[in-house]
Amino acid sequence: MSSFWIVWMALCCQPRSAPVYTAASIVHSATNQQVLAPNTFGTIYGKGLSWSTRALGPADLLGNFLPPYLLGTGVTVFVDGFAAPVFYVSPEQINFLVPNTALPEREAKVRVNLDGVSGPEVNVRLKAVAPGLFLRDPETVAAVKLDGSALHAGNLARGGEDVVLFATGLGPLAPEPYYMEVVRTAAPLARRAEFRLLLNGVAVEDRRIRYVGAAPGFAGLYQINLWLPEETASWPEVRIAVGDGVSPGGVHIPVR
Repeated sequence: MSSFWIVWMALCCQPRSAPVYTAASIVHSATNQQVLAPNTFGTIYGKGLSWSTRALGPADLLGNFLPPYLLGTGVTVFVDGFAAPVFYVSPEQINFLVPNTALPEREAKVRVNLDGVSGPEVNVRLKAVAPGLFLRDPETVAAVKLDGSALHAGNLARGGEDVVLFATGLGPLAPEPYYMEVVRTAAPLARRAEFRLLLNGVAVEDRRIRYVGAAPGFAGLYQINLWLPEETASWPEVRIAVGDGVSPGGVHIPVR
């Protein structure tokens, strides 16, 4: 046998290492907490999760649906046996979406498969809702004005102005999208009557929540259109809630 074939067999026939992660390293993408919900973005941290780094792009969509894996990465994430949409992979991180078909109020089984080699099947806690606001930095929410400009220290909102915040984990929509479907039009929160937004611990009037529901053109992303009270304090703390589920505190809206 030639030396070429000996080397080829040595490289190709070696057992491949499985992806390394634990239940504790699977967290809510917005809150970094170890609680997820259906239709919620999750992040897996670990080692050997992928051979390459790649993010989902428009060409990956299958019509109006997300792909079950990112082509060319060999990475598939399973939640209770169902392939979960994957938005980003790298050797140390995977961002995925918990399928809206997952059953809440239980322990879900999550597993990463890399080119046919599976990591451990671990239990992850699923609630009916797991509200979390996306952040610009650890203390500031990601929010925009109606003209699309991002709020930050150099572009503050004012009391009486409309702003849009972005979240995940707010629960079912009406109508509920199909498994892996990208929402193309407005779809309000099914539990809209249970939604609250608190500024410095005080719930704003419901009439000031102009819309809460799916962000059109995305999956798993919710938007909240808020008409700020005229008397809003500077940089108020903001939290959102659906029923008993409340987002973490300590984050603020850039308001003067």
